[in-house]
Amino acid sequence: MSAKKKIVVVTGTRAEYGLLRPLMQLIQSDNQMELQLLVTGTHLSALHGNTLAEITKDGFTPTRTIDILKFQDSNLGIGQTIGLATAEFSKVFDELQPDLVILLGDRFEAFAVATAATVMHIPIAHLHGGELTFGAIDEAFRHAITKMAHLHFTSADEYAKRVIAMGEQPDRVFNTGAIGIDTINSIKFLTKEELENDLKFKFAKINFLVTFHPETIGDSSQKDFAELLSALDVISDATIIFTYPNADAGGNALIKMIDAYVASNKNRTSAFASLGQLRYLSILKNVQAVVGNSSSGIIEAPALKIPTVNIGDRQEGRIRANSVLDCAPIKNEIVAALHKIVDPEFIASCNTNENPYGNGTTATQIMNVIRKTDLKSLLKKKFYDVR
Repeated sequence: MSAKKKIVVVTGTRAEYGLLRPLMQLIQSDNQMELQLLVTGTHLSALHGNTLAEITKDGFTPTRTIDILKFQDSNLGIGQTIGLATAEFSKVFDELQPDLVILLGDRFEAFAVATAATVMHIPIAHLHGGELTFGAIDEAFRHAITKMAHLHFTSADEYAKRVIAMGEQPDRVFNTGAIGIDTINSIKFLTKEELENDLKFKFAKINFLVTFHPETIGDSSQKDFAELLSALDVISDATIIFTYPNADAGGNALIKMIDAYVASNKNRTSAFASLGQLRYLSILKNVQAVVGNSSSGIIEAPALKIPTVNIGDRQEGRIRANSVLDCAPIKNEIVAALHKIVDPEFIASCNTNENPYGNGTTATQIMNVIRKTDLKSLLKKKFYDVR
């Protein structure tokens, strides 16, 4: 009997874990594969909700936990974290000797892991390559990971074409759709009553789910977020549910602004370090709009027919459904978008929107590719010239 394929999955944030979970479940249940789960980043951070507990609750046992958030919340701190993560993951890969490393997205943790895997001669499968996000340094990390990766699972055809244009062989690039749609199509959502009892808040007639991350190119995030908070003051009859930002440079300052705003508006606001995917998606399904600059407003919200107010440049460049309203981080523009988003005619138009990110079979498609691929043959890559 041939040895099992040792498949490493790396997760460093709550959102990334929620997306990867369907794929992890398939790997764990496959008798030809061994799941090696490496948990790092904000999963091990009290400030971000200690979401390692969510992973173990779901029935996964981490093969290793690697604490890398040891430095300041600054650009220098992120650079130091990348160096530490590269060193620590190189050691772990030397111990585990995996056959494939699976990475999702574009964050600095994933870039560090990809660097370590490249140096250790371990092939990489990358999800969500080829996308554009002009307002974040993640743009550079994503494309760098693409060039280090050996299998590519993109979320839309346009992105697959871009990965090929970057010199990747077409027979290694697969448009599988966005893996976040898999969970939306399979979970049993919590009801409004269950959410209210669990999270100790009450839905109103108008409810906004707000997630705002730092724009990591430039230094205007606090100013931009202040404009959003001022706009939310104008919609005074709306209930606001905040989720904390990622562990990007400047994220802690936004957390302090959220906490101060909630303290001053206790009657209509709540804030959560981490909701977990089930609660997050269940809230998303029951609000009138998602507001901020999170990728969930571009990918998951349209799949649930929920409108999005997307603020600023962080997500600029991504393909989006017509249910996404883009606006500048200026109070009056945000207020106008919030008013439009709750207009019955606009809400009705969202129900007929097509989500450009696939049909919810991404994890199965990825598994089919991994099963039939000779992983040992992946390391040697040739540059593909588009002519």
